[in-house]
Formats: sequence, structure tokens, C-alpha cells
Amino acid sequence: MKTLTFASLQVKDLEASKDFYEKKLGFEIGNTNPQACIFKYNEGEASFAIRTPLEPLEGKELGVGVALWFAVKENVDELKEKLIGNGVTTAGPIIETPFGRAFHVKDIDGYKLTFLETK
Repeated sequence: MKTLTFASLQVKDLEASKDFYEKKLGFEIGNTNPQACIFKYNEGEASFAIRTPLEPLEGKELGVGVALWFAVKENVDELKEKLIGNGVTTAGPIIETPFGRAFHVKDIDGYKLTFLETK
């Protein structure tokens, strides 16, 4: 059996992305260094990082084909309104998925984050 234990997204501007995830999305910073910022989400149930590029990103479109899903314990309607109140302008409509109600947000590099209200 294989289990995904960690995900890392390469970003163009580490400080700007760190600010977006912490201040607009409410992610908790777990650890930082000059190359990366590791977040804990949902009281440490999930963790992932944003990091400086491992290869040149100039002229490349980031985020295409990448989606991270986060299960949330709160109502997605309320969470979406909270994120919009925090200045998130990329929140899509609430949708019904086979896994529960969800909505997508794009970060400043185009990565799609899905917040899922589990059934």
C-alpha cells in the first residue's frame, strides 16, 4: 500500500505565497526556512509546503493540473464567506461532489485548493 504523506508546491514568490496561505486562508505555519514554509492545516491533520523553485519557473504556468483537497469540519458556506471576507477573490461556487460539498480556491500561482465538507 502506498500513502501520500506530504505535498510541496513550488511558488514564484515565497513570502507572498506564505502571506496568502496564512493571512487569507488561515493556515497555521509549522516551520519555515529560507527555501520553504511548511503549513499545518485542520489542527495538524494535513501538512504541506510551499517552497522556492527546484528549477527555473520563468515562462511556465504553475498550478495547471494540480489540485489539493482539504477536508473541513466546518460548513463550506461559512468557510467560503470567511475566506472572501479575508480578501480571497478566487473562490468558485459551492459544488456537490461524490465526497461531499466543496468549493475551489486558486492561490496566487494558480494551484487549485479544494475545501471539502465531508459527509
